[in-house]
Amino acid sequence: MDFSAFAAGPYCAMLMADMGAEVIRVESPDSGTDRRVGQLDPNGESLVFKATARNKKGITLNLFAPEADGLLKRLVEQSDVVIHNALPGTRGAEKLDYKRLKKINPKIIVGAVSGYGQDGPHANRPCLDPVAQAISGQMWIHGFPGNPPLQAGPRYVDFCAGSNLAFSIMVALYYRQQTGKGQMIDIALLDMAVGLVQNMSALMVYTIYGEIRRQVGNYGFSSYMDCCLARDGQWVYLAPLADNQWRKFAEAIGREDMSSDSRFANDMVRWENRDVIHEVVSQWVADRTADEVITQLDKARVVVGKVNTVMEIMKDPRVKDREMIVNVDHPGLGKIPIPGVVPKLSVTPGKIEKCAPRVGEHNEEVYSNLLGLNMEQISGAIAKKVI
Repeated sequence: MDFSAFAAGPYCAMLMADMGAEVIRVESPDSGTDRRVGQLDPNGESLVFKATARNKKGITLNLFAPEADGLLKRLVEQSDVVIHNALPGTRGAEKLDYKRLKKINPKIIVGAVSGYGQDGPHANRPCLDPVAQAISGQMWIHGFPGNPPLQAGPRYVDFCAGSNLAFSIMVALYYRQQTGKGQMIDIALLDMAVGLVQNMSALMVYTIYGEIRRQVGNYGFSSYMDCCLARDGQWVYLAPLADNQWRKFAEAIGREDMSSDSRFANDMVRWENRDVIHEVVSQWVADRTADEVITQLDKARVVVGKVNTVMEIMKDPRVKDREMIVNVDHPGLGKIPIPGVVPKLSVTPGKIEKCAPRVGEHNEEVYSNLLGLNMEQISGAIAKKVI
């Protein structure tokens, strides 16, 4: 049961649905808030929603209607997992509280996403991905020197949090299979953001060397990497990480002397002397087309890639081969592109079978088949705005 909205929770539920789980999205009878935010389609519905709600069934339930408690209880009794992002301390969080749901179904697994965790300082404060980026220090590193702090475009904190929640649910299901016990999963956006910044070694660099990394632009965080402009006006990204790549790179650009120069002896000193390197490399790239740069560095087995526009992504043969753009029919819009399934499993591959549900599209199916309500009961609940 997916009671979540916006990105992290819905993305988690999408991952589960892609792999065959029966996921039922639950929203208010007047539709979920995340249907109406961000970039909208011509019918006024969120485009992001169309990706994260795919493969799900959709029902409505007004959690705060007096008659809703009975329906919620019966839904939880039939469920393995409940996902929500209700802010701690709110009425929604009270309705979906793990201790409360555990009394209904001792085997239930509850995954809760919040900004700062289910308890502790600021637990009841709202948070969004860019705010987590800011507090975690990510914005201090991102962008170019001298410019204001800069957020990353894709909501990577949300999507990483959703992925971690999906992983945690699978761990909890495996534990339940062994013990028969459910549990609570607490995912905080700030935890995710701080963890990602730490995995870039930012805090270790500060602790060991006393250095606060500031905006690194397109340079690598700990070695020379950068974007360079080719002769034909296209940008390429070069990433000669580690000593063996650096030696191949120096040879490929005709500067074997740079592989033995003490200023470029390892990643750390290459980082310190990145501006010196960039002066040489940017000129080498500027004398060639992007395709020539990529061909030459590919031959040397150096990591390189062209900076694509969105239009070019759609034409990229690698993206097509990996089925990472899937065109799905949506009522009133025709075929629209949504992201493909990322994990490629050899025996149990994921698949996209249906588009995002309309508001309450599966009310009759779920309330009738899963809970055994008859049409008179369903019609009565709709009339009272319970569902």
